[in-house]
Amino acid sequence: MIRISALIITYNEEKNIARCINSLQGVADEVIVIDSHSTDNTGSIATSLGARVVQHPFAGYATQKNYATTLASSDWILSLDADEELTDELKKSILAIKKSPAHLVYKMPRITNYCGRWIRYAGWYPDHQTRLYNRTAGQWQELKVHEYWKANEHGTQTGLLAGNIKHYSFASITEHLRKIDRYTELAAQAAIEKGKTASIAKIIFSPFWHFVTEYFFKLGFMEGFHGLVICRLSAYTAFAKYSKIRMYSRNK
Repeated sequence: MIRISALIITYNEEKNIARCINSLQGVADEVIVIDSHSTDNTGSIATSLGARVVQHPFAGYATQKNYATTLASSDWILSLDADEELTDELKKSILAIKKSPAHLVYKMPRITNYCGRWIRYAGWYPDHQTRLYNRTAGQWQELKVHEYWKANEHGTQTGLLAGNIKHYSFASITEHLRKIDRYTELAAQAAIEKGKTASIAKIIFSPFWHFVTEYFFKLGFMEGFHGLVICRLSAYTAFAKYSKIRMYSRNK
């Protein structure tokens, strides 16, 4: 049976960290929290729940996760964000893998809680995430907007586990708007570094296409008012990103 080291990257996550660590009980053989010098009770809560807490200055999510991997006592890593937890069904799937893994990398579906509602439409689910893997098979790669896990060898087979990661992402629309501002700023900077710009047509029609695709084709309307908000803000995200790209490229 393989051993699994659970790794959690944190900064001021006192409202989430206990839920995350508790969901790992019976699955992880050790829990390591890599904290970026939180100013709240994240570290003390994690320690009280039996996790090993290591302080490390934040230098990007991929860098932080790759550093965390070096601290693990096992080659098998289960990577979770502090605002996530494992469902019972997913825990059973992971326990089955511990007995005899067929692959070196596994993905699992993630379902997001938006302002109190679990979202299954508008393109938000199943949102498969690479979270269980043998550290000898690859590493995290850094992008300005999202980090991603990359295998060392092309064609590495990836298994898919049953059960969900629960993601407590957005507690309010205000929180969502703040994240949109951060995301579009980083995305625009990344585009400018590559010498890209955005046409007026892109700024006008891309938001419209995002809304139509997600609200109608991806059934966002099935989520009621929450779906309308999500799809409208998705359209706004496209507008803000391409507007910033055009503005920054012209000012450069």
